[in-house]
Amino acid sequence: MRILVVGAGAIGGYFGGRMLQAGCDVTFLVRSRRAAELADAGLVIKSPLGDVTLKNPPAVQANQLAEQFDVVLLSCKAFDLKDAIKSFAPAVGPNTAILPLLNGMRHLDTLDTKFGRERVLGGLCAIAVTLNEKREVVHLQPLQSLTFGERDGKMTDRVRAIAEMIMAKGNFGSKTSDDIIQDMWEKWVFLASLAASTCLMRTSVGNILASPGGKDFVLGMLDECSAVAAAEGHAPRAPYLERIHGMLTAEGSQMTASMFRDIKAGAPVEADHVIGDLVARADTAKVPVPKLRTAYTHLKAYERQRG
Repeated sequence: MRILVVGAGAIGGYFGGRMLQAGCDVTFLVRSRRAAELADAGLVIKSPLGDVTLKNPPAVQANQLAEQFDVVLLSCKAFDLKDAIKSFAPAVGPNTAILPLLNGMRHLDTLDTKFGRERVLGGLCAIAVTLNEKREVVHLQPLQSLTFGERDGKMTDRVRAIAEMIMAKGNFGSKTSDDIIQDMWEKWVFLASLAASTCLMRTSVGNILASPGGKDFVLGMLDECSAVAAAEGHAPRAPYLERIHGMLTAEGSQMTASMFRDIKAGAPVEADHVIGDLVARADTAKVPVPKLRTAYTHLKAYERQRG
């Protein structure tokens, strides 16, 4: 089974690198700069679970892509999705499974429109990973998981094949799901609550909680995001809600969203895909989300400032 990993950044580099390390047939679709970096230094992963340097990992650029692959692992940011689709489209054949790891839900409609719903799986990952100044993939904490499945909940041959032939070898906590859309919604609720809170307050969860009204603010954001999910028929399940409630109220927590780290770096953010889409869905369902709406305004103002 041949896997095309779109990009060799933080997420794609980590999961693709671990699969390549395990002997899977992995090729990275990269831009010219990243291709040169991989040819020179290899794909370097720094992790509490074990470092590895993969010399000359198989890589291809969009203008060289002529073969079809069994699986396309898509880990780009939402604002790069249209360009990514153009780059990997030649690799998609009649039996190709596209496995997106993007946040939120809007990307599914985009991929369905281009390739057909039958080719697009649901997926999500849970990992804290970044690229450092040396362009090495730095895994920040032991957490690492990748969850995927058919969007209708069925266990199909292709999902079983991906799980048994590829993901099981990668040694990163991969699992299949018979309710992947619910799983994706729950992650979205947590991510949006964390991103909206830490971006708007420009600090960590612990610092927000230690400030007057901080706990009420964070939990109010969680309530708004949960209410939108409920209006869409995907209210977070009690065990998950209890777990993220604990994470968002842990005193002294240094946790921040990657979106906040992007703001600190002056980088683009997924304002529309992660926060704006929730606000739009809230408007449709007539769910009041004043805190979430303020966070979205804040992010759009940041984008205008970047130019």
